[in-house]
Amino acid sequence: MTFPFFPLWFVDVFGSFLMVVFGTLCVIKSFALRKKDPQNVIWAYLLWLSIALAFFALSRSIGHIAQHFLSFAGYHHIWEVLRPYSGSLNTVAFIVGGAVTLFFERIWGIYHRIREAHLKLTYMNRNLDELVREKTRELISSERKYRRLFEGAQEVIVVAAPDGTIMDMNPAGLKLFGYSRESIQEVSLDSLFENREEFHRLWEKLELDGHVANWECAIRKVSNEDKPIFLVSGAKESDSVERYVLWLRDITHRKFIERQLINADKLASLGRLAAGVAHEINNPLGIILGYTQLLLRSESPGSERYEDLRIIEKQVRMCKTIVGDLLKFSRMTPTEKQLGDIHNTIDEAIAILHHHLNGAQIVVDRDFDRSIPEFSFDASKMKQVFINMLMNARDAIGDGGGRISVSTRFVDNMVKIKIQDNGSGISPEHIGKIFEPFFTTKPPGKGTGLGLAVSYGIVADHGGDVLVESSEGKGTIFTVVLPVKTKDR
Repeated sequence: MTFPFFPLWFVDVFGSFLMVVFGTLCVIKSFALRKKDPQNVIWAYLLWLSIALAFFALSRSIGHIAQHFLSFAGYHHIWEVLRPYSGSLNTVAFIVGGAVTLFFERIWGIYHRIREAHLKLTYMNRNLDELVREKTRELISSERKYRRLFEGAQEVIVVAAPDGTIMDMNPAGLKLFGYSRESIQEVSLDSLFENREEFHRLWEKLELDGHVANWECAIRKVSNEDKPIFLVSGAKESDSVERYVLWLRDITHRKFIERQLINADKLASLGRLAAGVAHEINNPLGIILGYTQLLLRSESPGSERYEDLRIIEKQVRMCKTIVGDLLKFSRMTPTEKQLGDIHNTIDEAIAILHHHLNGAQIVVDRDFDRSIPEFSFDASKMKQVFINMLMNARDAIGDGGGRISVSTRFVDNMVKIKIQDNGSGISPEHIGKIFEPFFTTKPPGKGTGLGLAVSYGIVADHGGDVLVESSEGKGTIFTVVLPVKTKDR
């Protein structure tokens, strides 16, 4: 079955003509849209695609019409020559259309990103004042929060420049070092450290690593009275301005407690040793003393042998006193606790030393807390503690006159007895050794070095503690802390 040729020829020729018309109309319409909104990339894409399709329609239509007319006129061989060119033009038109589509596909993505940025910029431009106010409020809130932390911190916080100049310091640091906020900015950070070489090592590590943690060092105050020990931690900050932030934590009390624990352990070991030695020595000394006294009876007073035996007796008695102190230090003698008034015991100790204190022109001030109830303690042993500390205060003051203050306070079910003098004080290198047996700074014959060791043992046996504070040349404060137990033990 065959179809008539004319309808196919007509559809092909007329369709080619319509393709040219529609392609041209598409170009005109796209051009109008593009002209109306030049910034719209869609209209640009449609315009270029319409041009490519119109070119393809024109090339194809001319080729098909030329083919039919040349074949109808008997010039088929001419069409055979033109056909490759027509096909090439069609191919070029398709390539242009595909290239435009691929190109605009990428342009579309870029256009979207640009448009989003444009919308953000437009929003920011319209709401710039409100955005600035909001950011300002956030910055003010953040500044206040960190300023409160900075100002309220109990630890010292220092902000320093790379050259070591102090830029800022929190109130805790200003109070510790005694500077004002205005004067601190003229101070170099290394002047706060007792050992400047140690500070330079710390600073080099901070610059090299960018941080440092738990660096132990001694700090120098403006008053230069004492040298507290601090742990230093720090970090390097680099934002708009390079700076260093250091945190200083006071561990002086912790180090003091550590020394006390070490001393307590040493005292316990020495106590066990002293107990054994004292018992071994006590018996021979008793025999020597007994025979010396027998020999003294057979000698005439004033003779040379009599005086020699008196010297032996004196020295043996001194040895027995030391042995007795060793036994007390080792807490081998039983503690007999009874209910009593601690103030009566203190008054008795002061009365016993009345002659010694008056002879040195020393005034004793009493400030007793009468709210302290009666509690259980060994009055005889505690009297020994107070006598020992009062005698130490008298020796520290000397014969030139001075003042001893004895006060009591009742705090948190603990009795605190404070004995303060304005004597010579204790040097920093000696203060950690004063509770060690046989340690003394007194000249030979003035003391055995067991007084404070024995006192410490007595107080520890009562479940208490002995604290000491001293400034060389200004005096010493001994504080005896005892737990209050209102029943006989």
